[in-house]
Amino acid sequence: MQLETYISDLLYRYECVTIPEFGAFITQPVSATISEETQAFYPPKKVLSFNEQLQNNDGLLAHYIADVEKIPFEVARNKVAKRVKILKSYLTQGEILTFKNIGEMTLNNAGKIQFEPTYQLNYLTDAFGLSEFVSPEIQRESYAETVQSIEETTPITISTKKREATPFLKYAAIAVIALTLGGIGGSRYYINQIETHNQIAQQEADQQLESQIQQATFDLNTLPSITLNVTKQSGKYHIVAGAFRIEANSDKKVKQLKSKGYSAYKIGVNKYGLHEVVYASYENRLEALEALRSIKREDNAAAWLKVQELD
Repeated sequence: MQLETYISDLLYRYECVTIPEFGAFITQPVSATISEETQAFYPPKKVLSFNEQLQNNDGLLAHYIADVEKIPFEVARNKVAKRVKILKSYLTQGEILTFKNIGEMTLNNAGKIQFEPTYQLNYLTDAFGLSEFVSPEIQRESYAETVQSIEETTPITISTKKREATPFLKYAAIAVIALTLGGIGGSRYYINQIETHNQIAQQEADQQLESQIQQATFDLNTLPSITLNVTKQSGKYHIVAGAFRIEANSDKKVKQLKSKGYSAYKIGVNKYGLHEVVYASYENRLEALEALRSIKREDNAAAWLKVQELD
């Protein structure tokens, strides 16, 4: 009788299979694992162990043998008992018991059974068809490593590029002429003229914007009122979650962060052609640094702070 064949069949369906007057095989499900050293991925499985203390006859093994061999239960139980006597005799003689697809057993110096599983079969039916595999090492692009090194040494970067208005160029030309003709005193006069002009232009632009807002508000009074809960993202201090060459991946990252409760969004494409995703943006630098520390601690140790001069 191939006792190990029947035990192996039962291990797929039960967590404990007892051999009366001998011991019990016990299975424990474990999750999938990854080896950091070899980059090998191992599927979930059942871990096998043997407990010599569990020897009570629960009838499971004998009933299964009786059903498969079409024999009475008592006959099956006697066959198991005879097999157990043979197994114990082999162990006391110092031999190694080999249970196919299960493991090997020996007696130690204290007369206790030691069991070593072979894991030739995965008894977890949910992992049927899954096998271990090794992932090739990811080769990162060199410019991405350069960007990372720059971000680590100088995590806060400020763009010095500013938009220059046409009136400023006109008055700057006048200032150059003034420096030539009137010296330092004349140049200061024309520089003051430039600042005054820019202030007036800014005030006029603010007034026009306010007038348009008032007009738009007046026009909306004729429509049914609605309430919109919109969270406006503003601020030049951005907590960056990652940068992606494929825009679809950046969209997935935004969706993932929003599911965690962050106000994530995309801030555009950087000079390396990567789509940047941020957790949130802040007007105040201290608030941004405090939020960055929290995110590094709770979600992403690789997050960093980017400062972008607003136009």
